[in-house]
Amino acid sequence: MKVLHVVQAYHPAVGGSEWLIKNFSERLVSDHDKVTVFTTNVYKPEAFWRTKGPLMEPGVEQINGVTVRRFRVFNGLQLLRRLLAQGSHRLRLPYNDWLRTIQTGPLIFDMTRAIAASGADVVLATAFPFLHMYYALAGAKRAGTPVVLLGSIHAADEWGYERRMMYQAIERADAYVALTAFERDFLIGRGIPAAQIAVIGGGVDVEEFERADGIAVRRRYGWGDDPVVGVMARQSELKRLDILLHAMPHVWAVYPNARLLIAGARTSYSPQLARIVDGLSPAHRAQVTIVSDFQEDEKPDLLAACDLIAHPSGNESFGLALIEAWACGKPVIGARVGCIPSVVDEGQDGLLVEYLDPHDLGQAIRALLSDPARRSAMGAAGREKVRQNYTWEIVTNRLRSLYLQLVSQTVV
Repeated sequence: MKVLHVVQAYHPAVGGSEWLIKNFSERLVSDHDKVTVFTTNVYKPEAFWRTKGPLMEPGVEQINGVTVRRFRVFNGLQLLRRLLAQGSHRLRLPYNDWLRTIQTGPLIFDMTRAIAASGADVVLATAFPFLHMYYALAGAKRAGTPVVLLGSIHAADEWGYERRMMYQAIERADAYVALTAFERDFLIGRGIPAAQIAVIGGGVDVEEFERADGIAVRRRYGWGDDPVVGVMARQSELKRLDILLHAMPHVWAVYPNARLLIAGARTSYSPQLARIVDGLSPAHRAQVTIVSDFQEDEKPDLLAACDLIAHPSGNESFGLALIEAWACGKPVIGARVGCIPSVVDEGQDGLLVEYLDPHDLGQAIRALLSDPARRSAMGAAGREKVRQNYTWEIVTNRLRSLYLQLVSQTVV
């Protein structure tokens, strides 16, 4: 089977969609499928609308058996694009969803034609609200190729995902991949037929996390046997790391030796995050460790060094950080918003707290720090959930079965 994946960025770029497509692509190649990825030449999607950071060279390369073609992104007319998008949205003008999507980008002038000429048996594109989703749909339809959209919809983000054009695109696709039951039900509520939606979930390499050892990490940062609260998330305003920082004084009031680990890729928000940390008292500031832009193979040991993972974000389509924590045998704390309650079984493998409530989050952290046996039981339950539902083998087999079904229908 010849598969084309279209994604906003690809390895060595870091992000949830990037990691998902990398693993899907490489595992399909290991099953003897031929996989090509069409992507952009950026490391971070904010380069679609800002002139910031380094770029990769456009062109074609092979990465672990996957053919990767990077397209050059046009990010000019930034001020005009932003003014048109913000003004039309504020005034609720017709086609403001298109203007917002053009502002977000990526603007690539030859991707639709390339997708139509790819010769793929099936095309999958991820993720909304980016413009390449529409290139993929248009190119696949032009070629008569079945097209699957994996939207990774963040239902609470009205600016990014309340776009009529997006739901029209989903209706035109041959199938839609939802990462959670919450996303499936949300789309059914928007009029998308249930039969068009396949719930697949995200994946994790359980064995890699089971082998993790946090001792060296604790030694490196001088944590000793202190309790460690961790968060694995891109340093983005959307991840609400500020809420966790504001929750920690409630924790330190009872556990003054508790450590906070913030691990994730830097973004334009990182300086603001650093200012929040600098605003803490000297004693509390010394309890916070920020690890930026670490290598993917460092993640298991960083997780293993933590006693629990707190994930304050409400801007999630799945919550990959949660299942990675479970694979490492760690309990999680998530926000009671969006898809998170459909992933976390409250009281079984984690706790849920009110979104944007530092006090509630602090109380939940204290509750788990006070009960090692409960933490252990929750971590074990989470690991078993991952083994049964979220290994890369399981989720890739689900995706490949969907591809085969669509291809067979096209042949008939």
